Amino acid sequence: MSKCKSAAVTLAGNSQSIEFDSDCSSLLECLEQHQIDIPFQCREGYCGACRATLIEGNVDYNQEPLAFVRSGEVLLCCTKPNGKITIKI
Repeated sequence: MSKCKSAAVTLAGNSQSIEFDSDCSSLLECLEQHQIDIPFQCREGYCGACRATLIEGNVDYNQEPLAFVRSGEVLLCCTKPNGKITIKI
């Protein structure tokens, strides 16, 4: 797993960009710290409610999700960016 100190996360649609800090346990946590409202339920990759489209870049999973994840999608609750990424929520 990559150990990046920080990474730029761009939100497609509104072109908002935030910095992912390595202190965050997941993309979901980082987005919440920036007051970005994200639907979620389990926070552990079981339900898929925090599903987003990965437009650009790569992510690493903290744990393999049990929810079905299509190609080009990520679960925000159990991923971290592996460098600069663009997502659509």
